[in-house]
Amino acid sequence: MTPEAERARNRRNLMLALAIGALVLLVFLVTIVKMKAGVMERSF
Repeated sequence: MTPEAERARNRRNLMLALAIGALVLLVFLVTIVKMKAGVMERSF
């Protein structure tokens, strides 16, 4: 594999890792917000 192709692959892998990390963070934040909304709903 040429150095140029290797750099392109590494860049693609990094972008994929960042995208997956952002998706996980988004799901986590949505879950936290929904849990907080549920707690607020039950309080008197």
